[in-house]
Amino acid sequence: MGEANTIRFILDGELVEISDIEPTRTVLQYLREDLGRVGSKEGCAEGDCGACTVVVGEAVNNRLRFRAVNACIQFLPTLDGKILFTVESLKVAENALHPVQQSMVDYHGSQCGFCTPGFIMSMFALYKTETSINRAVIDDALSGNLCRCTGYRPIIEATLKMNDYQVSPDADPVVYQPASNSAGDASTEELELIDRLKQLQRKQGLELKMGDSQYFAPASTDELADYYLQNPDACIVSGGTDVGLWVTKQLRELSTLVYLGNVAELNQIIENDSGIEIGAAVSLTDAFNALTPEYPEFSEMFRRFASVPVRNAGTLVGNIANGSPIGDSMPALISIGTRVKLRRGSKTRELDMQDLYLDYQKNAMETGEFVESVIIPKRDESLQIRCYKLCKRFDQDISAVCAAFALRLKGDKIDAISIAYGGMAAIPKRAAQAESLLQGKTWDEDRVADAMEALKQDFSPMSDMRASADYRQQAASNLLYRFYLETRSQGALQSDAVNVFAVEA
Repeated sequence: MGEANTIRFILDGELVEISDIEPTRTVLQYLREDLGRVGSKEGCAEGDCGACTVVVGEAVNNRLRFRAVNACIQFLPTLDGKILFTVESLKVAENALHPVQQSMVDYHGSQCGFCTPGFIMSMFALYKTETSINRAVIDDALSGNLCRCTGYRPIIEATLKMNDYQVSPDADPVVYQPASNSAGDASTEELELIDRLKQLQRKQGLELKMGDSQYFAPASTDELADYYLQNPDACIVSGGTDVGLWVTKQLRELSTLVYLGNVAELNQIIENDSGIEIGAAVSLTDAFNALTPEYPEFSEMFRRFASVPVRNAGTLVGNIANGSPIGDSMPALISIGTRVKLRRGSKTRELDMQDLYLDYQKNAMETGEFVESVIIPKRDESLQIRCYKLCKRFDQDISAVCAAFALRLKGDKIDAISIAYGGMAAIPKRAAQAESLLQGKTWDEDRVADAMEALKQDFSPMSDMRASADYRQQAASNLLYRFYLETRSQGALQSDAVNVFAVEA
């Protein structure tokens, strides 16, 4: 079978080639309807419940990287050149279980079983990637998996104990050797798989057509720019964590998809003296890992941003380009002076991120222009920075209000201040009136009280299922006051003292 109109990936050690694919067919549909692999379940069809979780393997720095993703919103063609692991892939032999599965049995982590395969695959990804497993790591790894039967205690216990099981020396180390035993050189089996993946990589873009639908996965930024200039109505997709819902929930028909994941330049994170440049195809997981050391104040927001499978698939640039008024990354990045690099054909330009957004779902990009990368400035040590997220749950919840602040003082006077909010307007937006009132003034309680009142001029929030307009307005004011309490000259409070999620040592 030739390469034209065909995707290729590895499943259970075998090369899979599929032709005549509907571009928006999901991995879950393929598994259940085409292969009869019904271990993966559809619970929500929007990447929230985790019942459909699978693991995707890719070659990174000459090792295999294992990451859990939601099969229900992952489009099948995006598997091209990768390895797919499902719960059925863990089978050793008749009547034998993988250590992750055996631990789940022994510690009574399953009742009805509907959610169990998804939990198993999230646990498997952890088994293959984390050398030291503790409760905090488990809470993060399982944040995208929901269970209505057992409560989570036995599942957490099973995850804590899964590395204690002995593995047969005859078992394939790619699947059965835990990360705690594979920190050294790659096994022969792993190197063979990496070599097979390299042979599947394409030097030119992959183009699929089925009826009136088409899918294009360029292999270079030039290919992408040329194609998008000629097809400006195409839908650009990378992780699909938002676009996937357009298909599964809104039942939209997307005639042309452009996938960014195969463009090497867009998968890069470049650090230099001016800042950190993150390409459009870099996952949220990798982007946050790069930014957290530079901006530790954002670490809680990053941790609470969606679930691990969503962060593994979704991209930071995708979140920015989407321009949702409740996208959590934007207020934080706007507050520190982030810029976006835009490309149209062969031309590029940079724009302050705050100027990218014009109105709800409207931005400053020209026809055929796309966000190539985002440029986060190097840490300015003179700035005091905070980011706060208010929502109904700690994990995997959309903000009612997200606020970010950056402050520079000279003595007791405000030399510079940036106040940015999400959830308060049709776009992520800075509080211009409040900032103007504070600029050059003394950083004290009276001035802050005035700025809190000025926020009513900056924003007229709406009421919806997440919060009322009055709640949002009050919360925005209170978060500004919290920032003041943490940064005032006299008697500043530690962040943990005003954080309801703080954990005592």
